[in-house]
Amino acid sequence: MSKGKNNIGFIMAGLLLSILMASMDNTIVATAMGTIVGEMGGLDKFVWVTSAYMVTEMAGMPIFGKLSDMYGRKRFFIFGIIVFMIGSALCGTADSIVMLSVYRAVQGIGAGAMVSIAFTIMFDVVSPENRGKMMGLFGGLFGLSSIAAPMAGGYITDYLRWEWIFYINLPLGLIAFVLIAFFYKESAAHSKQNIDYLGATMLVGAIVCLMLALELGGKQYAWGSPQILGLFAAFLVLALLLIVVEKRAAEPIISFRMFQNRLYTTSNIIAMFSGAAFMSASVFIPIYIQGVLGGTASNAGLVLLPMMMGSVVTATVGGFLMTKLSYRTILLPTLFLLVTGLALLTGITAESPRILVTVYMILIGLGVGATFSVLSTSAIQSFPATQRGAASSTLNFNRSLGMTLGITIFGIIQSHLLTGKLTSAFAGGGASSANANLDYGDPYVLLNPELSRTFDAGVLDVVRSGLASSIGSTFAWALLPAILALVTALFMSKERLDPAAEVDSYAAAH
Repeated sequence: MSKGKNNIGFIMAGLLLSILMASMDNTIVATAMGTIVGEMGGLDKFVWVTSAYMVTEMAGMPIFGKLSDMYGRKRFFIFGIIVFMIGSALCGTADSIVMLSVYRAVQGIGAGAMVSIAFTIMFDVVSPENRGKMMGLFGGLFGLSSIAAPMAGGYITDYLRWEWIFYINLPLGLIAFVLIAFFYKESAAHSKQNIDYLGATMLVGAIVCLMLALELGGKQYAWGSPQILGLFAAFLVLALLLIVVEKRAAEPIISFRMFQNRLYTTSNIIAMFSGAAFMSASVFIPIYIQGVLGGTASNAGLVLLPMMMGSVVTATVGGFLMTKLSYRTILLPTLFLLVTGLALLTGITAESPRILVTVYMILIGLGVGATFSVLSTSAIQSFPATQRGAASSTLNFNRSLGMTLGITIFGIIQSHLLTGKLTSAFAGGGASSANANLDYGDPYVLLNPELSRTFDAGVLDVVRSGLASSIGSTFAWALLPAILALVTALFMSKERLDPAAEVDSYAAAH
């Protein structure tokens, strides 16, 4: 037993490195895309660099989670690390946007395995009395990485080369591989069952169609185009077929029976809604800082630091409190802070002080942090070891889905509001010809310093005012999922992490 205890630190280090790599690579390429496209070309295809990763990661999460329940965690987790490292190495050698997108898809497969299994391994190997602390650490890192990734990507691209945003994963992945391969001794029993191939096929097909529709809609194709409408229609058909197939399967990839558990269901709903609300701030505050207040790109990234630190604080504190308070008691006040922060952001204008925006960001960080640690525990604890992989992976899938839907839906809303405000402002023809080439529907055009210098002062004031107003109104829409997350928390059962209840089963497994 002492040997196992001594190995816990090494195992945790390996898991934390894996989560850091997988979650950061979801967004780390964002700030490097300008440089990559500048070297490779393929501006019309750059969206695939992000979407390819997200599609394969999200499609893989439920599948690898279920497989880890059936055949063991270690083999699939190590498989994920190896595939992720191979994909990272290939990404650094890509000489075209198409090849980079293909290699990113390989990366995403590995990330899907790592993210879906890491939290489950932690729950398996850490003693019940220490699980809350470790979940706090894991949750804090998950939240930190989602915000720090764009800043890290920009720094690496500026001071090294863009290839190193991928190559950096190789030494980190090798360390994680060694730590898990040599120190993680899997002891929990696993049930060998038939693989639900039909369900897996339907699941992958549905996710691919949905993600491609969300990623390509409004970018490469119009939302009302046959391509996008066809993808949404295919998603609906495959999703309905998935429900039918999974209800009949002996061992479904996604067990709808698990959603009969009240704590599990509410945890998944909160993860989806809070993820959508959180991403609205992560995306639009940097645009506001750079486009309205005139900050630089690095300032736009640094403004997220207060939110990042706030999320780390409540993720860690939430982890420590899980053995003392119910999940519901922890989440209610923190989600209220999330709602409050977003409500305050609805009032930002072109004249809002920077310090005030920073305070609002801290509130949002404090509000969302606990969801990263608390929900990862509440979703798992009701199930035996043979179902925890599926439970954890489904939660992470729903959180990622919420974030993706949030980025897409709020992006559409903000773009529409901005177009309407600027079109109305310039409708009278009073603006000079300096605004003739302005694309009202693309807020990122407004962040271009060279383009901004071609406007006269009056036009710039109108543009900045319109951008600030559109972002504030978008936060009003983002309040909806935040409020829904808070309301859902009211319906959580009053359970908490009870170490005493699992000590016997933990001792038997170890």
